[in-house]
Amino acid sequence: MSRPIRLAFRRLSGRVPPLPLPSYATPGSSGMDLMADVDGEVAIPPGGRARVSTGFALAVPEGLELQVRPRSGLAAKAGVTVLNAPGTIDSDYRGEVQVILANHGDVPFVVRRGDRIAQAVLCPVLRAEPVEVDSLDDTDRGAGGFGSTGS
Repeated sequence: MSRPIRLAFRRLSGRVPPLPLPSYATPGSSGMDLMADVDGEVAIPPGGRARVSTGFALAVPEGLELQVRPRSGLAAKAGVTVLNAPGTIDSDYRGEVQVILANHGDVPFVVRRGDRIAQAVLCPVLRAEPVEVDSLDDTDRGAGGFGSTGS
């Protein structure tokens, strides 16, 4: 295993007590748990969405991105997911990390301070050089789109 990459976090919330920084739940976890840093409660009605604060900003090293992804437990138990999954935190963004939660469940979902609402996965970024061409190489699939490879 390689040495961890340093991520600099800056607290934006003055709420007391401060929440812990995002962390990995187990040694094999790919994502760090992100927690809600909200005043009181945020109720998300069925079919609704809310932008939920985490209370921090961070500096992602150049060549990387931080992907904000749903937590499987929230999705399975409550039908709550990250709306723009995965959300991307770019290396040049320094604003507050917020999570857009969507409630696909049948009852209101209540978010409280300290609730684990999403996970963040650090990923490498490859940059493309767009080049216009007159034709593309042939493949067995060709231009087959949705459902063209089976159910």
